[in-house]
Amino acid sequence: MRDRLDHLRRLTLRDRQLLAWLAEHYVLSAGQITQALFPSERSARLRLATLHTIEALSRFVDVTTGDRQHLYALGPLGMLVHPTTFHDPDHPDARTPHTSFERVARIVGSRNLRHLLGTNQLFIDLIAHTRTHPDAQLRRWWSEQHATGAYAIAGIRPDGHGIWSVDGHTVGFFLEHDNATEPLATVLAKLRSYSRLAEFGPRYPVLLRVPSRRREAHLLDALAGLTTAMPVAVGVHGEHPAGPVWTLAADPAVRRCLHELPSDHGPANPATNPHRYIEDADA
Repeated sequence: MRDRLDHLRRLTLRDRQLLAWLAEHYVLSAGQITQALFPSERSARLRLATLHTIEALSRFVDVTTGDRQHLYALGPLGMLVHPTTFHDPDHPDARTPHTSFERVARIVGSRNLRHLLGTNQLFIDLIAHTRTHPDAQLRRWWSEQHATGAYAIAGIRPDGHGIWSVDGHTVGFFLEHDNATEPLATVLAKLRSYSRLAEFGPRYPVLLRVPSRRREAHLLDALAGLTTAMPVAVGVHGEHPAGPVWTLAADPAVRRCLHELPSDHGPANPATNPHRYIEDADA
């Protein structure tokens, strides 16, 4: 126990930020962690090795891709820092695991592992962007379970939710990360669930991020002439989400930056919109 307390004292603010992300978002790759928090691969590798040694992090090999990169989740020490975490990506209502090993086993065995990494990548790209662009800030990064719980009254289930600001322009968004595993009709059906939220809450753009230009074109064709409660923008995996890569379904003639998308934070009345973004609130 004394060793564990000593290890807790060794955690830096950067370490604690990483642990907080893993508590909410389950898993990040070594590359994603490096991109968001470290100046070089070498410094990241050395620090991650230390955090693994003191059991702040658990480490396993990604078998969803060919590069077999290391993936990281909370270890026993990390679970001590964050005893209340999201613990099962496939079954949110499952019983709480007794150990960090059990939590990691659920993540490793999750059918959603590739989807989780893809969803998290958009937010990691935005965070990395802020490191070289001081006028930009990711003010909120919520996981699927966090956003689903916060907007339970509306019944939406976005893959992620964020608030993004650039030079005074603030845009909220809901992310639907698409791996082309579902028919377009299923993707479009998800948009209907946002209608209820639009009646009393924010009207944030729904980002449909797809794996190819072909999928993007087919989705935009399907959206043509379709009236949606929220603005809908389509983008492609691998393109930087902060840049001019988003095509609005209602105005497909030009590609826009994320901060240029239409966004309405909704009524200020907390009784009708309890999750309204407040400018000076901690995201």
